[in-house]
Amino acid sequence: MATLELSFVDSIANIGATDWNALSGTENPFTRYEFLQGLELTGCTSKGTGWQPHHVTVHLLQDGARTLVAVMPLYLKTNSYGEYVFDWAWANAYQSHGFQYYPKFVTAVPFTPSVGSRLFIKPGYTLAAVSKLIFDKIAEQAQRIQASSWHVLFPVKDQFDTFASHGLMSRTGCQFHWYNKDYRDFEHFLETLNSRKRKNIRRERSRVHDAGVTFARVEGANIDAALWRRFYMYYQSTYKMRGMQGYLTLEFFEHLSRHMPEQLFMNVARADGNDIAAALFFKNQSTLYGRYWGSSQDYQFLHFETCYYQGQDYAIEHGLQGFDSGAQGEHKIQRGFVPILTYSNHWIKAAGFAQAIKHFLEAEQQHILQYQQQAGELLPFKHDLKVDTK
Repeated sequence: MATLELSFVDSIANIGATDWNALSGTENPFTRYEFLQGLELTGCTSKGTGWQPHHVTVHLLQDGARTLVAVMPLYLKTNSYGEYVFDWAWANAYQSHGFQYYPKFVTAVPFTPSVGSRLFIKPGYTLAAVSKLIFDKIAEQAQRIQASSWHVLFPVKDQFDTFASHGLMSRTGCQFHWYNKDYRDFEHFLETLNSRKRKNIRRERSRVHDAGVTFARVEGANIDAALWRRFYMYYQSTYKMRGMQGYLTLEFFEHLSRHMPEQLFMNVARADGNDIAAALFFKNQSTLYGRYWGSSQDYQFLHFETCYYQGQDYAIEHGLQGFDSGAQGEHKIQRGFVPILTYSNHWIKAAGFAQAIKHFLEAEQQHILQYQQQAGELLPFKHDLKVDTK
């Protein structure tokens, strides 16, 4: 008789690169083994940082054989840092009533607000059946270790819908993504914008150029140790300005350069013969992902050029169809980034808190949908060009 067996493992190394990537694939740079393992090896995801690995494996047991059929990233969280789906108010509500919100379970890519699959299943096994088994076992585990909840962050839409069908609450967010409509070059993209916005972008780019700033793209395999150190200094500077410490370590970035260089490149800004800023991008065959940046000097419009316009240039030149530039950022609208909806699922163990959060999410969703509509009305495209924000 065939049965499915679910286990929790405290390191992705217990699953291994071959088995994990056979299910997840390597197209998405953030869910492949090398990225998630790098976070663990360099201490970014650990009990000490509040991201304790507790990954899920599902095996088929049949005729004495044990076959891996599904994996899912899972973390036991003792804070809400690095998630980008904010639940601090929920934690405060628990505390004010004398209850503990932490630990909680989170299925996500740590420190990475990018949409992607969160459950990876061997062909021939249904999402509905495997996800229901996982939900039931996580609920049991939450009772066993006194975890308050389970949160699935930034899943793809079909997985979001499936988790919702099992009773997880739904939450909606909004990000801004750019789409390449087979533009010949950046000027071709600008031709699709109204005159005022087109002139603004040209003026911003000219200001950076006139200040003597130039740019160099360095593909992952060519990023040397000295450049990684400079980039890391820039990266930390963006957090220090907000009184924070960056989540990631230099060792993590160096791990990426050794194990998945083909999926990243760095855009380096230079002035007076010296590097002054850098942005790290990830990529696959269809999409560009802008993730980390920083600078040592303050130039007007440098951030927009380094992180957005240079990224759009790269996407056009390499035929990439999408540009995911990360969370938040209303300033992206006038630069052609479209407001899209993102999703998360939430299971709250305590019925009373679950009901209160459900009402909150229902009201929040109406505000998010209204916000998306209003943001879409501010897009700079010419009126005769239809823009899909779904």
